[in-house]
Amino acid sequence: MSDAELNRERQDLVDLAERFGLPRTVPGGPFPPSQAGAPLIVDTDAGGDPDDAIAIVLAAQEPTLALVTTVDELGGRRARFVRLLLDLLGRTDVPVVAGADLGNTRLDCVDGLVPESVGTQPDGVVDAVASLCAGSDGLVRWVGIGPATNLAKVLAARPDLAERLVVTQKGGAVNYRDPERAEHNFRMDPVAAATLVSTARLPKLVLSDTTFTPEIEIRRDSTPHRRLSRSDAPPWAKLVAAHLDQWFDRFHPATIQHDSMTLAAGLQLPFVGLARERVLVDAAGRLTINTAGHLVRLSIKADYPVFMGWLHRALEAAGARGGGR
Repeated sequence: MSDAELNRERQDLVDLAERFGLPRTVPGGPFPPSQAGAPLIVDTDAGGDPDDAIAIVLAAQEPTLALVTTVDELGGRRARFVRLLLDLLGRTDVPVVAGADLGNTRLDCVDGLVPESVGTQPDGVVDAVASLCAGSDGLVRWVGIGPATNLAKVLAARPDLAERLVVTQKGGAVNYRDPERAEHNFRMDPVAAATLVSTARLPKLVLSDTTFTPEIEIRRDSTPHRRLSRSDAPPWAKLVAAHLDQWFDRFHPATIQHDSMTLAAGLQLPFVGLARERVLVDAAGRLTINTAGHLVRLSIKADYPVFMGWLHRALEAAGARGGGR
């Protein structure tokens, strides 16, 4: 059933309740319209945990991918890595813009992977997003898979764009595994996380509560890792495999696919269940449900096997094409 049909059904039920004096039992506003075909922006801290790189491989298969911005920069190295990956995937048409540098240097797993021939990428995230919005009609999809710093700067500088940007953000946790800390993306910039929640229009937050599970891991020598590492794999796959190997060697024997799940939610794929809640973000970036807070959509469940099936098929499809679309 389409969004329009669902909204008509909702309105019919409301009208019947009003006509017969019955309690109104259909909660909430209209179902959000489909954003299929709207330009897609991915905001990423790629170069640390390789789940960002996997998400970019999947996003590159979307014809609507129009801009990639980087955050928590490493002196521009994240943007150069993304530029190289997109070029190898055949998406030379997608601009990459280097965004906020938060001064962190620990999560760097692209050492030696980007040749000097890949030049410094331009900065100016606000102008790039404003230009994209000005050149298109209607909504623009924003999928944030790093700290929300760039988005907060866009919303502060151009508050009019809040009505245009359909925001899906990886971040926040209601029941984080360490109650004394916030989830990583919110912890890296709590002020930006609070701005996201208070200013974006009904953003979707894909919580660590939903994504932090071994059911969506890629591990060393798992099927995706073996396929990416094959001697006859295309250049983009070998780059991602080398990136994975640095992560496995330096940090953890697995990478959880938080960011690809966030991308799937941003593409309105039916893997992630969402519910409306009101939330607040404290000074440390911790997220709490509070009736006095801001209205958002929180992830409450996910179909992990179906999601992983989609991810595996998308990686296979990208590998079959080698480079290009």
